[in-house]
Amino acid sequence: MKICFATNNQKKIEEVKAALGNDVEILSLEEIGCHEELPETGDTLEHNAFQKAQYVKDHYGVDCFADDTGLEVDALEGEPGVYSGRYAGEPRSDERNIDLLLKNLGASSNRTARFKTVIALLIGDEKYKFEGIAEGEILKERIGSGGFGYDPIFKPDGFSKTFAELNMEEKNAISHRGKAVRGLINFLNQTKS
Repeated sequence: MKICFATNNQKKIEEVKAALGNDVEILSLEEIGCHEELPETGDTLEHNAFQKAQYVKDHYGVDCFADDTGLEVDALEGEPGVYSGRYAGEPRSDERNIDLLLKNLGASSNRTARFKTVIALLIGDEKYKFEGIAEGEILKERIGSGGFGYDPIFKPDGFSKTFAELNMEEKNAISHRGKAVRGLINFLNQTKS
């Protein structure tokens, strides 16, 4: 089975390929000839995920899935949420996003937060949705050099390391995206058998 992952984020593609194994061939946007920026104009993760997947399906005619992920920080009333990737404005910058988040959190003692991922899957004429959540807390400084996005400041519940300190296998086992991808994998495995 071949399916396009509608993202230009190479690290996301690597994470999903590692989780999927060899049963499903993941095509990147580049591999299907899509070089434009996908639309993300929704005010929810679900809307953005389906919008991106539908764009690829409509313009390139391939089965695909797209995700949207947000970091919700309780002390900031759920911010940055759906705007996590462009929290500090354009051009997108993980470093500036982290800087702004830490500045806005300040010395707040409430550091609870969660990552949420929604995956929208379009196969044939059918639409499916998979979700994953990882609860944790925001640290006061960056720790670790792996991962991407807010990983250096997010410590998942029950762990002493940040997402940026975990290897890909460890992170996939507990992360929001890992959980959503497992739902996707289980579904794809059932449909191909």
